[in-house]
Amino acid sequence: MAGRGLSRTVPAHARPGDYIVLLKPRVMSLVVFTALVGLLVAPVSMNPIRAVISILCIALGGGASGALNMWWDADIDAQMRRTANRPIPAGRVAPHEALVLGLVLSVLSVGVLSVVANLVAGALLAFTIFFYVAIYSVLLKRATPQNIVIGGASGALPPMIGWACATGGIAPESLLMFALIFMWTPPHFWALALFVKSDYGRAGIPMLTETHGRPATRRHILAYTLLLIPTSLALGLTSIGGPVYLAVAGVLNLRFLLGAWAVFRRTEEQAEADSQRAERRLFRLSLSYLFLHFCALLAEALLHAQGFSGW
Repeated sequence: MAGRGLSRTVPAHARPGDYIVLLKPRVMSLVVFTALVGLLVAPVSMNPIRAVISILCIALGGGASGALNMWWDADIDAQMRRTANRPIPAGRVAPHEALVLGLVLSVLSVGVLSVVANLVAGALLAFTIFFYVAIYSVLLKRATPQNIVIGGASGALPPMIGWACATGGIAPESLLMFALIFMWTPPHFWALALFVKSDYGRAGIPMLTETHGRPATRRHILAYTLLLIPTSLALGLTSIGGPVYLAVAGVLNLRFLLGAWAVFRRTEEQAEADSQRAERRLFRLSLSYLFLHFCALLAEALLHAQGFSGW
């Protein structure tokens, strides 16, 4: 079974850094940033100490998801070049250690967040961990090329959790922040899949590039980009948006659309000839796309705090 095939591996001098890697710090940074923005742009201010503890809990919850994901996916991680050196397949950390670490951090983060913030925020964090591990990692990742589409919900929930920490509830603004990340995730990961396709095929993961082919993946990237744009702009028309956000979003959406169009138009021969240059460029652009959207939301919040009402 997944995650158990390496259970007899003897760890070889695990270092503290190996346990940090289990928490997927790069993914955690995105979780923390979007959750923090969700908390800061909410219409209700939160005690600074409680806010810091809440964000730490969300970070630990994200790390717990990463550890449990690495435990379950250890067998396929060993087959892919970009993941073969992760602590479990490399034999530096035993699978059961990752499992225990993930479970302990899950209980700790959800419990503390429920007390420090509120039960709604705690329940959303618990659902995020459950969805990423049970729904995405266990059920979807190896079963359907829609794994990224459906599984993207887990990565889109942090700003809703941050918002709930401050307000104790859910609102159209937090739902649209969720929708922005949810719609952004497929073109972001499919662009990556276009230039790491051999890894997924080797591990038997039904990524869209493997099941439907690369031309179909290019069409899907463009289609989801066209759906992403109105989602992005709609957020600018809410109470947390404004002219600054819409100006930033307009530029970013134009660049992203042009990048997706360039990927869509290319033949496989053209892509191979320049080592997937357009695909790599779109992937890098997708990283700045999401980051700058949330920076624009922060800018609007600062303007609102100074008395500028946006709309």
